[in-house]
Amino acid sequence: MAGSGIALVTGGNKGIGFEICRQLGRAGFVILLGARNPDLGAEAAARLRREAVDARPLALDVTSAVTISAATAAIESEFQRLDVLVNNAGITGRSGDGPPSIAGTDTVRRLMETNFIGPLAVTQAMLPLLRKSAAGRIVNVSSGLGSLTLNGDPDWEFAGVKLLGYNASKAALNMLTVQLAWELRDTTIKVNAADPGFTATDLNQHRGTQTVEEGARAPVRLALLGRDGPSGGYFDAAGRLPW
Repeated sequence: MAGSGIALVTGGNKGIGFEICRQLGRAGFVILLGARNPDLGAEAAARLRREAVDARPLALDVTSAVTISAATAAIESEFQRLDVLVNNAGITGRSGDGPPSIAGTDTVRRLMETNFIGPLAVTQAMLPLLRKSAAGRIVNVSSGLGSLTLNGDPDWEFAGVKLLGYNASKAALNMLTVQLAWELRDTTIKVNAADPGFTATDLNQHRGTQTVEEGARAPVRLALLGRDGPSGGYFDAAGRLPW
């Protein structure tokens, strides 16, 4: 997909989201940098503008219907369409998450609200604008931890990471990907899930083994898919992943 389009990235003020904004901006997109904190969003957008990226801050909390509605109205008013939606915003459960026997139900509920319900709400709001694009793209930033197949493989590198809330929220996001791609199968909109890999960000206290540049690789590639690209898939930088 060529640049010069309009791309919205939720949670774009730091980490992988910020790098996705940077890379899509360098590809020619006008970047709508979604951030829960307007001040942090404005600072991040200003950083990108100093790098010659056309970045515009957009107040957007994926758990707030009011901000989602306002953001949708602002995009409709200024651009009348949206070409790329990257559902990147997400949280971890910190100390409240864990295996099923001990995971705090309040923590699990908060994770599902932010990592699944939030992207669903944003996607539903933005779909009318994406339908006005010649080739809309939706990228759901998931995780390998959301794969049921990998979670069940005792030999998988991360087999011991059993965080019920986080893993389940990403598995639910994967289900959104599959069902939405099927629903939109007769349109030009492509929907895919991306696993950035174990990337050093605030979410893991910077313990990840990849840089944000590496973590942004799969989401950016899926955002830039051409007409013959896949839809309804689950990918990391190396290729397709099992659900």
